[in-house]
Amino acid sequence: MKKIMITAGLFFLGLTAFCQQEETNGTIYIKHPYIDVVNNATKAYENQDLAALKMIYSDTAKWYAPGIVQKAIPIADAMKMWMTDFDKYDDIKQIPQGYPDYLHYKKDNGMTVQSWWTWTGKSKKTGEVLKVPIVIFDDFNTDGKIVRELMYGDFSKME
Repeated sequence: MKKIMITAGLFFLGLTAFCQQEETNGTIYIKHPYIDVVNNATKAYENQDLAALKMIYSDTAKWYAPGIVQKAIPIADAMKMWMTDFDKYDDIKQIPQGYPDYLHYKKDNGMTVQSWWTWTGKSKKTGEVLKVPIVIFDDFNTDGKIVRELMYGDFSKME
């Protein structure tokens, strides 16, 4: 009788563990207009098109890349810094690795595009081609503007 009770107890315990309801935290998209915004930002950067970049980012947007800046900086300052890349490197490109995802979170209506790239440029000083794998997280507001951009990669070899 004891064995039957223990077996039944374990059965019901196992049953409750497998019967928990699933809950989603949002939706992941492989195609979305905010992915297009991120791709357009990359094109504008490669073309040194500050006017186009200013249309993509919110005026109050912040940018952060550990290893490049110590803390998040205003997007206007970041854009000025990005343009100095072209003083040091030729043939700058951001080559997509895989595909970006748009993540729409239920909580707080969070809207983020995560994308993976290889930043490449040929040093004007040494002639060496530098390749830096990076991942970028772009957070959007309801107006479709980027309000925060976080970039991660090993920037230690950059001039």
